[in-house]
Amino acid sequence: MDDSGMVAVTGATGRQGGAVARHLLAAGWRVRALTRDPSSAKARRLAEAGAEVVRADMADVATLRPAFAWAHGVFTVQNPMISGHDGELAQGRNVGDAAAEAGVRHVVYGSAGVGKSGTGVAQWESKVVIKAHLESLGLPLTVLRPTAFMELMTDKDFYPPVSMWHLMPKLIGGDRPLVWLCADDLGAIAARAFAEPDRFVGADLSLASDVRSIDECRDLWRAEFGRPPRRFPMPIRLFRRFVGDDLLTMWRWLHDNPVEVDPAETRAIVPSAKTVREWLSSRAR
Repeated sequence: MDDSGMVAVTGATGRQGGAVARHLLAAGWRVRALTRDPSSAKARRLAEAGAEVVRADMADVATLRPAFAWAHGVFTVQNPMISGHDGELAQGRNVGDAAAEAGVRHVVYGSAGVGKSGTGVAQWESKVVIKAHLESLGLPLTVLRPTAFMELMTDKDFYPPVSMWHLMPKLIGGDRPLVWLCADDLGAIAARAFAEPDRFVGADLSLASDVRSIDECRDLWRAEFGRPPRRFPMPIRLFRRFVGDDLLTMWRWLHDNPVEVDPAETRAIVPSAKTVREWLSSRAR
């Protein structure tokens, strides 16, 4: 028997899971926030906001079973930069298996990329495999697919001086249009999907609230902050030593393959979804 007011959120102390948890709580859902470290500052803030914080590890399916017990819905997202690509696949399958065993009524999957195989981008290919596994289990599924998060421009763990402001324009092209979404708006979209299952179960949604080249983003940054973003010209070979080849493969793929998403389709779900200009302005406050 499920609790129709409760959603279990994996990665709840991360960027996407945290945004989903916040929007679900704001919409009146009960949230069970899954984290490997319930004592962390982010976990404590979720508990203070009203979430039930539980210890669970997506690498260990035995910890997911009690975490999903009686859950109406599950939001699932994996981070291959932490787990590695094999770990991402194992975690995604574990979440699906535990959700199916628990009889979950709606799974919303925080995917990414273009939703097809053959790109050569490992972290996109793995998401195609995970989606296929979730579908094979017969789970009621909604897939959310952003391509580029606006946080790439600012958040220290993305190291924007090297990635966004140096290597990405070098490999993608400064004038190549990219499709952008901020993590908070993904959280709002996920909450809307849980609220309207008849509309969203079965949907695979390419998401973007703005389309801007990196050159345009740099100009918007300069207009907002009164200076250009800081840039650190790290050689490709050194970047590869730190993070591997996959991001470089992704950026080269984006150079040769335009991704077209109509922001109006995302705004039809969340009309308040921010443009790059609006998002940068919110960061400047």
